Amino acid sequence: MPILLILLLALVEPAPAPFRWPVAAPQVVRRFDPPPERWLAGHRGVDLASRPSAAVRASGAGTVVFAGRVAGRGVVSVAHAGGLRTTYQPVTASVALGDRVAAGDPIGVVEIGHPGCPAPVCLHWGLRRDDDYLDPLALLGLGRVRLLPL
Repeated sequence: MPILLILLLALVEPAPAPFRWPVAAPQVVRRFDPPPERWLAGHRGVDLASRPSAAVRASGAGTVVFAGRVAGRGVVSVAHAGGLRTTYQPVTASVALGDRVAAGDPIGVVEIGHPGCPAPVCLHWGLRRDDDYLDPLALLGLGRVRLLPL
């Protein structure tokens, strides 16, 4: 294939996005609302309205670092490049510790019973870098912009 044609195809076909929505037809029903101090209560992720047993997919490529139950709820955590970690709950996992996943790979199904969600069924999607909670919508270019003082 001539190099010029390869370059043209690269311009026409966009590269796959590194991150994507974890559920189909997402509707954000509760936004990221971090507390002013890390020890206070807050909402450290976003809630996405879903339906019972809907497929949950890895939002980005990475390695499953947790798949199990915490306080009676199913949780899956995936470590990504750059020290990022996404979390998904409540989820019945279809992956196990150490599994490698690509963006869009199924990792489980949504369970009923996410407290505090305004919809009947929700997936709580979280994002962390080290110990800092971040808005997972920023992975999609949809996070809120906050200007910090100099």
